[in-house]
Amino acid sequence: MRWLSNVRLPEAMPPGGSPRQWRVGLDALQQITVVEPLAPGSCAAGDDWQGDWLSPAGIDLQINGGLGLAFPELTPRDLPRLVELLELLWRDGVEAICPTLVTCGVADLRQALTVLREARESHRPGRCLLLGAHLEGPFLARARRGAHPAQHLATPSLAALQERIGGFEQDIDLMTLAPELEGAAEVIAALRAQGIVVSLGHSEANEQQAATAFQAGVGMVTHALNAMAGLHHRAPGPIAAAALRGDVALGLIADGVHVAPSMAVLLQRLLPQQVVLVSDALAPYGLADGTHRWDERPLIVAQGSCRLEDGTLAGVTLPLLEAVGRLARWSGDAPLAIAAATVLPRRVLGDSRPIEQLLLGLPLQETLRWSGDGTDLLWQRAA
Repeated sequence: MRWLSNVRLPEAMPPGGSPRQWRVGLDALQQITVVEPLAPGSCAAGDDWQGDWLSPAGIDLQINGGLGLAFPELTPRDLPRLVELLELLWRDGVEAICPTLVTCGVADLRQALTVLREARESHRPGRCLLLGAHLEGPFLARARRGAHPAQHLATPSLAALQERIGGFEQDIDLMTLAPELEGAAEVIAALRAQGIVVSLGHSEANEQQAATAFQAGVGMVTHALNAMAGLHHRAPGPIAAAALRGDVALGLIADGVHVAPSMAVLLQRLLPQQVVLVSDALAPYGLADGTHRWDERPLIVAQGSCRLEDGTLAGVTLPLLEAVGRLARWSGDAPLAIAAATVLPRRVLGDSRPIEQLLLGLPLQETLRWSGDGTDLLWQRAA
């Protein structure tokens, strides 16, 4: 047995206490077989990690493409480039993604789901895993559609849902919709019956409408504070409804543009176990800044931000783990920032095991080692 000692895990700090120290045991294949806390002040034999954090790799619940590929436009000939993207994501510390399909035509959506299924079935080590897709649309509020193409928005109905996902129910993990729309309640119930997580997004829902949706099983908010009402003292909106429940995940784009750093920190302090970092990366992820494309429209990429020609904010090209570093720098809370991209996304998808159990059985080379502090947080593969 090989031991790692003086290890920290990305867990919440106990009130008035100090971060726990752990030791980690590895078998002959360098798989994690033991994760156990150390008594305060004790020492343990093994490789001294000097208080560095150990975590699983990242999970990105909202990523729209990369290397020039937009997931809604996938065709069979894109499979080699898709493999390249999955290898890039693995190098960027991301273990798995929910490939996000923004609002598009029905035929394009079903073709993309077919290609993603083929790629998922041919998974290999050293590649990011394709989880079930995240359908962001088409049941969105027209006034809050942002960069989504208006011509492909649809009114929620069981028929419209079946037309889009019939036969692909097992290939979808998450769907974003506006729950206040007529017909949305039936769609939410059908999705939850299939085990698909439903997220509120691109929505004009007020606090009460959002609370009703959360009561009906909506379990997440997509890119919190964007494409929805903000927190206002007389109109609290969906974020307040989520905060009052305490069990609704808030997807957060921590680029400093979509949400101001101070508001990102406020959300995390308010809901430390509910804020989940997402990249919202678009097709130019992994490419240089410049003019690219969003469907048929020009997409201007500058310093990691993506906008349409009219200035509409469309997404980013920043890696998921870059968001961890930024949030840690703003908040000074490195373990919570790490957990927001590595542990908490798993809870959204139904894995509620504590961090020490999540690590058991993982090869060390598939985990991440984080060093530094909140102002200069760095990561590398743990082996």
